[in-house]
Amino acid sequence: MENFPIMTVILVVFILYVLASSIRVLNEYERGVVFRLGRMVGVRGPGLILLIPFLEKMVKVSLRTVVMDVPPQDVITQDNVSIKVNAVIYFRVLQPDKAIVEVENFLMATSQISQTTLRSVLGQSELDDLLSQRDIINHKLQQIIDSQTEPWGIKVSNVEVKQIDLPQEMQRAMARQAEAERERRSKVIAAEGEFQASQRLSDAAKVLSEQPSALTLRYLQTLKEIAGENNSTTIFPVPIDLITPFLNMGVKIEENKKA
Repeated sequence: MENFPIMTVILVVFILYVLASSIRVLNEYERGVVFRLGRMVGVRGPGLILLIPFLEKMVKVSLRTVVMDVPPQDVITQDNVSIKVNAVIYFRVLQPDKAIVEVENFLMATSQISQTTLRSVLGQSELDDLLSQRDIINHKLQQIIDSQTEPWGIKVSNVEVKQIDLPQEMQRAMARQAEAERERRSKVIAAEGEFQASQRLSDAAKVLSEQPSALTLRYLQTLKEIAGENNSTTIFPVPIDLITPFLNMGVKIEENKKA
C-alpha cells in the first residue's frame, strides 16, 4: 500500500509521455512525413496529428520559400580572369516525402549543388558576359539547379548573382577602358557638331551669294550689334557699294548747281 502513490505517479507520467509523443500540431506551412517501423506511410498535416506511440515517427518539413546564400566562389572565366562570385538562391519544398527520403539533408545538398553549378556555369562565360548579361546567366543557373533538385521534390524559383569581385589590376584596366570610351564619344559628338555647323554655314553662304541684298542687310545688322557695345571703339570697313548711291547723288547735286 505504501508503494501505491509512487506507482500512480509513475503511471500518470508514463501516460503523459505517451500522449505527448503521439500528439503533434503542425502549422499551415508545415507537413509531417510519417514513418511506421521505419517505413514511410504518408504525409500528414497541417493541424492535429495523432501518432501510434513507439511505432510511428514523424519528421516535420517546412513548405515556405527558403532564401539561401551561396558562399563566395573562386572562379576562372573563359577568358582567364580570376574573380570571386557569390549568389543567393530561392527554393521551396514541393514534395516533403521526397525531400526526406531521397536525400539525407536537402538543405545541405541544395547548397552544395548551387556552389558547384555556380563555378561551372560562370567558368564557361567571359567576363564581359558576366557583367552585361546577368539576367541570362541567372536564368541559366536557375534551370540547371532546378533540374538537379527536382528528384528531391525541391523547386528552385530564382537564382541571383549578387556580387562579382574583380582583381585590382582588372578594375584599373576597366576604368582606363571606360575613360577612353567616354573620350571617344566626346570627340565623336564634337566632330558631329562641327560637321552640322559647317553644313549650316555652307547653306547660309549659298543663300547670301544668291541674294546680295541679304548680305547687305546682314552687314548692317552686324554694324548695329557692334555699335551697341559702348565699352570699346571699333573701326569697321564699309563696302563701297553701300555708299556709291550717296556719292552719285552728291555729284548730281553739284552739277545742277553749276548749271
